[in-house]
Amino acid sequence: MHGSLTLVIITILLALLFDFLNGFHDAANAIATIVSTRVLKPHWAVLWAAFFNFNAYLFFGLHVASTIGVGLIDPSIVNEQMIFAALIGAILWNLFTWYFGLPSSSSHALIGGLLGAGIAKAGFAPLKLWGISKVLLAIIISPLLGMLLGLLLMFLMARLFFNNAPKRVNSWFRHLQLISSALISIGHGGNDAQKTMGIIAILLFSAHLTGDTFYVPFWVVLSCYIVIALGTLFGGWRIVRTMGMKITKLKPIGGFCAETSSALTIFLATWLGIPVSTTHTITGSIMGVGTLHRFSAVRWGVAKNIVWGWVLTIPATGLVSALVWHVVTLF
Repeated sequence: MHGSLTLVIITILLALLFDFLNGFHDAANAIATIVSTRVLKPHWAVLWAAFFNFNAYLFFGLHVASTIGVGLIDPSIVNEQMIFAALIGAILWNLFTWYFGLPSSSSHALIGGLLGAGIAKAGFAPLKLWGISKVLLAIIISPLLGMLLGLLLMFLMARLFFNNAPKRVNSWFRHLQLISSALISIGHGGNDAQKTMGIIAILLFSAHLTGDTFYVPFWVVLSCYIVIALGTLFGGWRIVRTMGMKITKLKPIGGFCAETSSALTIFLATWLGIPVSTTHTITGSIMGVGTLHRFSAVRWGVAKNIVWGWVLTIPATGLVSALVWHVVTLF
């Protein structure tokens, strides 16, 4: 029992490290546009994003945490070794994609790790196909919805402010971007921090430390929001450059439309309990905004590389986590 409790504690710390890296890795989602449009300098932008990351707990329930905890895989097969392996796979993938400046999804890295470790332990039978199907559909739908909303919102703003001087419009939307970046930070905190909550909660449940009913203890909720906010404070500048400057060139009005459309998509998913990728959604929104100017305004070569990162994330982390599980079970 002592050894098992030690592994539980180590795995909780590992989950919080993943949460920190999630904030670090995905800070770009919240601040890339506001930095690239020069509304805020980078150090002020990360402080702004971190503050609203933490305050996301005021706005959302814990539906996403429940999906991660008990909606993807039968909780009866979960143990400390499996969660440990899942987290190692997700962390390694996050570090790999951060190093190469590729805005992949921390969310899907975690999901891929969980599925890979679960399959390695018990085969395909414990997988919950309905929950997995929702996640896989969201991979396709969330960036497309972000793109569509970004395009529509940009079109609407362009019509409304067509007769105003560009300098005046830029000034207005510089201020409005403070609101839109806050919204996407709330969405990021609300959806992404809950994934780590779900992992820690199912770990505690499987170790019989939280009784016979799955729930997320308040200390887990608070810890995850604090840690993801700290991760955001340290930022991920390589990815900021890709998101804010390589996909398309944005003005404040475009940054506002991209952030707002992305935030609305993430809010909807979080209320429905669907774990989505903030990275996917904001990338789709930026592409939608850029497309309205002209199709060639979007650097589709960069976009293609990003999409490849999305496609590879779940199988790559699944494979790494399966290998880690086999290694862990040897000891």
